[in-house]
Amino acid sequence: MTPMDFFWIFFMIAALQPVLQQRLLESSRARMIARLEKERGSRLILMVHRQETMSLLGFPVFRYIDVHDSENIIRAIHLTDPDTPIDLVLHTPGGLVLASLQIARALRRHRGKVTVFVPHYAMSGGTLISLAADEIVMSEHAVLGPVDPQLGQFPAASVLKVVERKPIAEIDDQTLILADQGEKAIRQVQDAVRELLPDSFGEARRDEVARILSEGHWTHDYAITPDAARELGLPISTEMPESILTLMNLFPQPVRRAPSVEYIPQPRRVDPAQTRPRRS
Repeated sequence: MTPMDFFWIFFMIAALQPVLQQRLLESSRARMIARLEKERGSRLILMVHRQETMSLLGFPVFRYIDVHDSENIIRAIHLTDPDTPIDLVLHTPGGLVLASLQIARALRRHRGKVTVFVPHYAMSGGTLISLAADEIVMSEHAVLGPVDPQLGQFPAASVLKVVERKPIAEIDDQTLILADQGEKAIRQVQDAVRELLPDSFGEARRDEVARILSEGHWTHDYAITPDAARELGLPISTEMPESILTLMNLFPQPVRRAPSVEYIPQPRRVDPAQTRPRRS
């Protein structure tokens, strides 16, 4: 064989390697999902959003909850027997209220038990979906987030505060329009939260939780820990199955540069001879 033949063979192998790796990952995920469904007797659905990059230019592409996700999840729910439990794994920064609410309502109306697993984070629209679950299983350090609506780059609650604190004559028309839209958006999200929370909350408690989560009580990226979520009355468990965390490893972050976090991916056991006391 000529050097040129070796070059073309190498080129073809290099070109096919990412495709083969992706197929292997998809096959591994399918096998593990099937095994977990059999073990738990449930329908297992995953919605995992990773930051990706454009293959040629390297620009970051942020994934979020959209109508394509809602279509797929609702389709999966419709293919599930009404009495079969549903396990939904969420890993998302949030997304469209419309798509999130469609998913949440479909889960809320499912007759079988609905369990949402949050291995790392389910912010904004992810939290709205979680409210529809009978049980929310979070890792010890996982977080949820507020569901206060955003108007472009501005929180709706903050736009309303501008209108409340300044004379109308000093506010431009665009801000007034945004305030009108923000008032409607907050009211709609509050109605959605009240709809999704269980009847056991009672009307007064549902109203209180809806206000806390939607009226800008915190910043939009505020981390609601398992303990804080329990204080709100949400059905939180921190008994995260190791199998769910293992499954998340099959959704690796696409790497286009040197990784910022590195470690040897093996369990590290305590060596008594090397233990050091914690700082007081």
